[in-house]
Amino acid sequence: MKVAIVYNYQSRAVINLFGVPSGESYGIQTIQLIQSALESGGHQVRSFEGDKEIIHKLEDFMPPESFVEDPGLVFNLSYGIQGKARYTHVPAILEMLGIPYVGSSPYAHAIALDKVLTKILLLQKGLPTPRFMVVEEPGLTPIEELNYPMILKPKDEARSLGLMIVENEEQFLAGVAKITERFKTQVLAEEYIDGREISVGLIGNKPVIPLPPVELIFGEGPAIYTYEDKIKQSGRTITKCCPASLQSEQLTLIHELAVKAFNALQCYDCARIDFRLDQLGQPYILEVNSMASLEPDSSFAFAAKYAGLSYRDLINRLIEFAAERYAFAT
Repeated sequence: MKVAIVYNYQSRAVINLFGVPSGESYGIQTIQLIQSALESGGHQVRSFEGDKEIIHKLEDFMPPESFVEDPGLVFNLSYGIQGKARYTHVPAILEMLGIPYVGSSPYAHAIALDKVLTKILLLQKGLPTPRFMVVEEPGLTPIEELNYPMILKPKDEARSLGLMIVENEEQFLAGVAKITERFKTQVLAEEYIDGREISVGLIGNKPVIPLPPVELIFGEGPAIYTYEDKIKQSGRTITKCCPASLQSEQLTLIHELAVKAFNALQCYDCARIDFRLDQLGQPYILEVNSMASLEPDSSFAFAAKYAGLSYRDLINRLIEFAAERYAFAT
């Protein structure tokens, strides 16, 4: 099968640059690893930057007549170049072109990238998430129902960009002003859940298969996973434990909640759900990551390896899940 890997790395080939640029991208080494994994699975693979030239590149690689005998797929790794709904850009283009792809639809990505919409949807589905408020502009104080400490973050960013913990109103006001100034967006303020941080990766569609849970071990410093931690500039090491040590009832509940969250946002093929467990072991859903990182050292790949899927196997299984969803064989 022809597989086009579409990603964003350094291209800024757009008509205009404006708004907030994406703070996420895959490194070239990871793109090469994924391409090698797919080639070892017997696929004909090319990699392209997801910029304004992508339509012509895909049409050359997989012209309309090629779909008659050799269905093609896009392995979507594109976080987008800019804008508030950047995860949706490449999937929306692919749907317009009629090219099948791995990963969630523009609908799911749009909701997942908007943390407020995600939480509203989770609450409507009866799924637990920390109490929260939306701060629309600097200077607004928190509602009385929320307790300190609180987590502040831009409502439509990812990778923990702008994430901070505040202990009082002075820090709250300063944090909101800082996030608003930097990201030009509303701020999500939610109660901090003192406890353990667990993530659950999910693969497949019908059925959705939860991977073993991964726990983040923070050691020194605040028990939150910051952007600086993720890019290894915080000066501390966050370790991962898989499977997380959970009682069987807890494991069953977290897996059930993860699958329900996946389905609530109508995700496809893969995603990661992040939880906090409070001191009583009660789980709260923090976020739905519709573009779960597939870096080799990510929690997602770590859990897949524990479940018996090598990195090569994981990448090729995602192709198979998408092909099944579009009803053709790889």
